[in-house]
Order: sequence, then structure tokens, then C-alpha cells
Amino acid sequence: MAGILKRLLSMFFRNLFKKKKHVKLGLYGPPNGGKTTLANKICKDWLGEEMGAVSNISHETREIQIKEEITIKSNSRELTFNLVDTPGIATKIDYEEFIKEGLKEKEAKTRAKEATKGVIDAIKWLDDMDAVIVVLDASKDPYTQVNITIIGNLEARDIPVLLIGNKIDLKKADIKKVQSAFPQYEVIGISAKYGNNLEDFYEYLFKITT
Repeated sequence: MAGILKRLLSMFFRNLFKKKKHVKLGLYGPPNGGKTTLANKICKDWLGEEMGAVSNISHETREIQIKEEITIKSNSRELTFNLVDTPGIATKIDYEEFIKEGLKEKEAKTRAKEATKGVIDAIKWLDDMDAVIVVLDASKDPYTQVNITIIGNLEARDIPVLLIGNKIDLKKADIKKVQSAFPQYEVIGISAKYGNNLEDFYEYLFKITT
């Protein structure tokens, strides 16, 4: 009898804490795929404020950024989550690339150091994620070592994933290429910049978090 009671209490508290837990939804992907643009769009739509700065120079986001308790609504349903925008994942970060973008050497080296730390932090944070949105630039080749590494890390952790083919407003965008690269995942084509197809995107968030 004591054993049964113990199991019931254990189940009760486990379910209690599960209900109170905040869903952590991570934005991952290579640099300049549009993660922060999408994060800003989500926050603007549901909180009325943006999340972070964007830039044409790679690795503008070099630290983990979090917006807590974002609640989205769809078909009489609500989903509340903490949105985690991560630095762009890269296998190599060279300060000379920033010099080519017009930065001075000292600033370029600092940016490269911060970006490297950001990549390490982003990988560490994967263990805390309940679900992940992988944001890829649909106008670029999805078959890259970085993308394969990101997907591999997610599969190893068995984390629910929604794959975003961003920048469908560009002529070179090819969602079918993204789908064929990673057929094991749902792929949604959007334009985070212009808000194209975000209704479908929000609908899929319910599927990967519940």
C-alpha cells in the first residue's frame, strides 16, 4: 500500500511540475539565416516589441537572447513559451572575414572571439530546449557542414524540430531543395522580413511543443 501511495504522489508532483514548466523554444541555424529577424517578428506580433538588433554582417547576435512568456493564439488555443535566440552556428570563425566587411582589426578580433563563445554557448543550451526552430536561408544551398552538424545534434538529443526555409521573398529561394536536404522534418517556407506565411508557422509551433 505504501508503495502504491508513493508512486501516486510521485506521479502527481511530476505532472504538477510539468504543467508549470515554461516551454523553451530555441532558434538555431547558421549566421544570417534570419533567426533574429524572425525573433523580432514573433515578439512584435505578440508582445509589441522587438528582441534584438540585426545586421548584414555575420554574427550580429553573439550572445544568447531570451524573451520570456510569449503567448501566441490560434483557433481558440494558447501557447506560452520562452523564446531563445541563439548566435549563428559556424564551424570556423575568422576575424579576417569581419575585416572584409569593413571592421577594424581590433574590433574584428573582438567580434570573432565573442562569436566563437556564442557558438559554444548555443550548443550547450541545446540540452535545455523543449523544441527548436532551425532557420535556414532558402536562397542558399542547404547541404552545408554547418546545417548537417546542427541537425545531427538535434537528432542525437531527440528534440522536436521545425525547419524554416526563410527569405522566400528572394528569387533564388527554393523550398523544395531544403525539403529534399532534410526530408525527416516539416519544412515551412516564410519571409520573416515581410511576414509571409507566418500563419502556418505559428500553427506548427503548437505541433512541436505539445
